[in-house]
Amino acid sequence: MISILDMTEIKLLRPEGLFASPAFSHVAVVPPGATTVYVGGQNAVDQNGDLVGGTDVAVQTRQVMANLATALAAAGAGIEHLVSVLVMLVEGVDVQAAYAAAAATLGSAKAPPLVSAAIVSGLGVPGAMVEVSAIAATPDRAAPTD
Repeated sequence: MISILDMTEIKLLRPEGLFASPAFSHVAVVPPGATTVYVGGQNAVDQNGDLVGGTDVAVQTRQVMANLATALAAAGAGIEHLVSVLVMLVEGVDVQAAYAAAAATLGSAKAPPLVSAAIVSGLGVPGAMVEVSAIAATPDRAAPTD
């Protein structure tokens, strides 16, 4: 067991007694002094606001993950800094195809983030089938400048 008082670095844990998945961790501990980055819902839109991928959930998911990486980079973070990800999928989509596309990006992290998923009746962007929001944490360092 890790004592939170002794924490000096960000930890993503997969405790014994819980399902050991290579795709996600169960617990994230962010110590004082780390910078927390919150990324709002990212859909499969390009920089012009146009939906990418049509009705192909894998293509949409790849665009969503690219948008997530871009948003994180703007804050001086990367996929490797993710601690928690929420994936919302529209009811009826091919969940396995979306998962495979997301895993290709999330798998680049040394330790996988916490992942929650929800099946929803619809999203705010017409035609969007997947949306991701996330929380990242970076070790203590100076904040990026604009």
